[in-house]
Amino acid sequence: MALLHTPLFDSCVKLKAKMTEFSGWEMPVQFSGIKQEHEAVRTKVGMFDISHMGKFFLSGPSVIASLQTLVPSDLARLQPGQAQYTVLLNPEGGIIDDIIVYLQSQEAKGEEKVAIIVNAATCEGDRRWIEQHLDLNKIQFDDRTPSQALIAVQGPKAIETLQPLVETDLSSIPRFGHATLSLLGGSAFLARTGYTGEDGVEIMLDPDTALQLWDTLLKAGVTPCGLGARDTLRLEAALALYGQDIDSTTTPLEAGLKWLVHLKTKGDFIGRSVLEEQQTNGVSKRLVGLQGEGRRIARHGYPLLAGEEVVAEVASGTLSPTLGYPVAMAYLPKKWAKIGQEVEVEIRGKRYPMKVVKKPFYRAG
Repeated sequence: MALLHTPLFDSCVKLKAKMTEFSGWEMPVQFSGIKQEHEAVRTKVGMFDISHMGKFFLSGPSVIASLQTLVPSDLARLQPGQAQYTVLLNPEGGIIDDIIVYLQSQEAKGEEKVAIIVNAATCEGDRRWIEQHLDLNKIQFDDRTPSQALIAVQGPKAIETLQPLVETDLSSIPRFGHATLSLLGGSAFLARTGYTGEDGVEIMLDPDTALQLWDTLLKAGVTPCGLGARDTLRLEAALALYGQDIDSTTTPLEAGLKWLVHLKTKGDFIGRSVLEEQQTNGVSKRLVGLQGEGRRIARHGYPLLAGEEVVAEVASGTLSPTLGYPVAMAYLPKKWAKIGQEVEVEIRGKRYPMKVVKKPFYRAG
């Protein structure tokens, strides 16, 4: 089956990016190198082609109320221009996907416009799940995944780099705020969100304007970055990767996402009874941060041992470019999940110590 290409594919190839298959798309892993790209985002500014992600637009009466039954977060708190990171849940309380819901507009008659960004790997399933639970006779569902590009501009200098290209004062857009504005002569949906642990924005726009923006930022000295740096950046910030750190068998309470669960302020939703039971009785496992020694990487799937007992497997792991030591995340049984607890990771038949530490491993500023 042929791989899908984003509107920026040829631009990435022209820059001699190393490409790989990712969720059915051919995407850049790295350009100048993962370490260099990682450092650019931590110290200056980098940009990522994330056009492979799913882009849904919903419009009609009471869209937010309809979505309330699908997530544990209270979306009714959103005002136009605000967004909520949350998760779609199955009846067992497991995470179908982690998503961001953006409330674009809300009219007096109840008409609402909402954008939802979802993961590429789960895009088709998410679309079917959401459509299954909406009244499509009243709510219009528009999947703009193929027709829109998405560029993430991330780093401490992201806002000052983009500011000359727009008339809107970008500093006035708060974290998880968003706006539709004019950019390089085209219309762009800009959100102050990201997946790197740094300040920055994600910009959705038509393919032609996206190509123009990519070239303009290149000339301004912005570092193009691939999926490799995106992974090390998000892991340092302890941001979950769907399919590794969270999936349909893990609940948000087990995944350390309790702040997304608003049992007191909202009504019924899919999976609520499971989360109520876990909140009352506690969880049997928790996603924890692990810090290692030396330079050996505890990779996904490597066993974790307490004494002679295998107690878990590594969910995600890397050698932190910023901190200089190995970091990882894993679901440890409750008795082993306390801060300071020591376990061992088995790497090629040898054991190496790791310690449970507070997340995130890195925090901007």
